[in-house]
This record gives sequence, structure tokens and C-alpha cells, in this order.
Amino acid sequence: MTNDLLFVYGTLLVADNEFASYLTRNSTFCCRGKIKGKLYDAGHYPALVIDSKDNYDVWGTVYRLKNPQEVLRQLDFYEGYGEGEERPYLYIREALAVKTDKGTLICWGYLYNRSIAGFREITAGNYMEYLQQKI
Repeated sequence: MTNDLLFVYGTLLVADNEFASYLTRNSTFCCRGKIKGKLYDAGHYPALVIDSKDNYDVWGTVYRLKNPQEVLRQLDFYEGYGEGEERPYLYIREALAVKTDKGTLICWGYLYNRSIAGFREITAGNYMEYLQQKI
């Protein structure tokens, strides 16, 4: 699938993150968005899973990638996904239907791919707000 949209909801929104800076330099802001899922605190990063029940809005940002193939290659490395990465992958990249004020957009997004046992759930669905409260 060729797509230049990416939905991010976690550490790629943190200003002092090296890969967030990379993303900012190699994309443009499109809009805010949300997806139905569940969000967890996995320690130093969030874990988004899409469950068939009890999902809630998970908020994030949609970016338009300037060079999708190269940017996704770099972000796959950051997210522990793809060739050469430990299996099962930490995250998997999937095409997600993201609701925005521009309608529903199909965006790449990273879903957590390991056990969430013992993780604290972030029921408000907003990782950035959660980080502010955690400080």
C-alpha cells in the first residue's frame, strides 16, 4: 500500500525525542485524529491495541510524510518492526481508519504487538496529557 499519511499517538509527539524531531523535519502536520482502541503505559512509551470490545477514543496527530518509503523505514526501526528486529515485533505497522475533522483518513500507524499484562491502562486515550499528569 502506498500511503503518505501517518497517525502518531505517543513518543513521536514528544518534542525532545530524536525520532519525533526527524518526523517533524520530514513531514507536515495534517490534522488531529482519533481511533478506537485501548492505550496502555508500557513504561517509556505507550502501547496501542485495537480490541473488539470496550474500545475508546485514542487521540493523536496525522502527518503527511514527505518521502513515505524512507521515513517509514526509519520509523520502523524506531518502533522495533521489520527485517532484523526481534520477534515478535514490538509494534506492527498497519493501515488504520482515523477519524478527523477532514473525514476518515487511512493512515499508517503502529500497534503494540506483545503482551500488555501488567501495564496501566490510559483510559483517557491521550498519551501526552497522561505524561503531563505523570510528572
